[in-house]
Amino acid sequence: MRWIAVFLIGTVSVAFAADRPNILFIYGDDIGYGDFSCYGGEVDTYHIDQLAHQGVRFTSGYCSSATCTPSRYSLLTGEYAFRNQSAQILPGNAPLIIDPSRPTIAAFLKQQGYATMLSGKWHLGLGPADGSLNWNEVIRPGPKEVGFEESFHMAATADRVPSVYIRNGRVVHLDPADPIEVNYKEPVGNEPTGLSHPHLLRVQADEQHAKTIINGISRIGYMTGGHAARFRDEDMADTYLREAKQFILAERDEPFFLFFAPNENHVPRVVHPRFQGSTSLGPRGDAVAVFDWCVGELVEALEEAGELKNTLIVISSDNGPVLFDGYWDGAIEQQGSHDASGPWRGGKYSRWEGGTRVPFIVSWPGRVQPSISDAMVSQVDLYASIAALLGKPMPEHAGQDGRNVLPALLGESDTGRSYIIQEALKQLAVRKGNWKYIPPGSVRERLGLNGWKQTNVEEPGLLFHLMEDPQEQIDLAKRYPERVKELRAIIEQEAPGKGVGKKRIDKKQLGF
Repeated sequence: MRWIAVFLIGTVSVAFAADRPNILFIYGDDIGYGDFSCYGGEVDTYHIDQLAHQGVRFTSGYCSSATCTPSRYSLLTGEYAFRNQSAQILPGNAPLIIDPSRPTIAAFLKQQGYATMLSGKWHLGLGPADGSLNWNEVIRPGPKEVGFEESFHMAATADRVPSVYIRNGRVVHLDPADPIEVNYKEPVGNEPTGLSHPHLLRVQADEQHAKTIINGISRIGYMTGGHAARFRDEDMADTYLREAKQFILAERDEPFFLFFAPNENHVPRVVHPRFQGSTSLGPRGDAVAVFDWCVGELVEALEEAGELKNTLIVISSDNGPVLFDGYWDGAIEQQGSHDASGPWRGGKYSRWEGGTRVPFIVSWPGRVQPSISDAMVSQVDLYASIAALLGKPMPEHAGQDGRNVLPALLGESDTGRSYIIQEALKQLAVRKGNWKYIPPGSVRERLGLNGWKQTNVEEPGLLFHLMEDPQEQIDLAKRYPERVKELRAIIEQEAPGKGVGKKRIDKKQLGF
């Protein structure tokens, strides 16, 4: 009987290990539904396509918001960002907007015995709420206080100062004799800016992006000091990747959670010389190629560590695409027939479908059933679904808006959530089935170099049937008033007061 007991114990151990896979989120920036070749894009994304063919490729996968900070907030907290007024596009010196007492998915997994790491973009604020952040000392609260044991990241975005890396709360390579100072309201120091010294720029920029020049590129905001710590844009992908691979290859007994969030393809799109000109789409296409290369390198590291078959990989993006976003890098002129939003209208900043419907791929060799799924899933669901995978209850005050869509993520069901809430600049929309409703307000849409098109939505709002009208051109609101009432009621239930009203959005308040 003893051998039976040993066998059973061994079987339980294997099952337990299988139910505690490593978890790897690969989170793109400004990558649209149509940017990967497996979604019809013109850039050959071989490594991503391989994972898509071996896993589940969702055609109705969503981020929660059409801009970066809110989506990242929702991904980590399982809460819609519109519930947190601070969850909007943040300057580089904003305080942390996640309450450390509220468990994130990183904190939850750490509690379950996972090693946790962030490598890449953060953009969720750093330091105390009173704004007393000092870049030259230990920076906290930050990623560590919300669950990441290890972190290597920038403060906000590559186009916002401070242009430095931060490792576990300290600026990397900071010279104490050259302290950093950052200001988003007025100049600090006497360094050249894109406005005062445009001849020093490698990429011309609009006025918002024309402040302190670092690495020949002007940024949003003013910075002085920290010269030895300043990053070089061309090396950014390699740098984040190196840190991530070291984490994967580290010897440990416990499973790991890695949140890999590279810059690609957020502006400024200044990739390493070995990728420059690698695609026909200019710097933006080259950045997509860099992202795909990073995916391939991470898969190779997992194989080297013997962990690929026990790793749940999720690939997605924080919002839809944007071609021109402050720098004249030729993205519009060189796009050719490539449509970064795929069949959908709009992109970043927009309540149109292309603002939040993004690539969404789940791979777990041997566990995920390969398929193309139209189940509706949202990044806000990942927290609850992973908790279900581990067989653990959600922590109190965490993940309130997520749904357990684990069967869909594993390719075992075509059923996801029943409706999707979409946000853009604090205004909402909802999709249920093939119906999409946009309440009264405004819808922004980037129109190339010519600025923005703003559609003012009057009562009773806009109603579209996405299967028949993916470009959201034919308003059916007056024809189907009961459907409008049904969808409007969903928004009122989720966010009372958000389903009506025509309040204009202050673009300066939101970080433009």
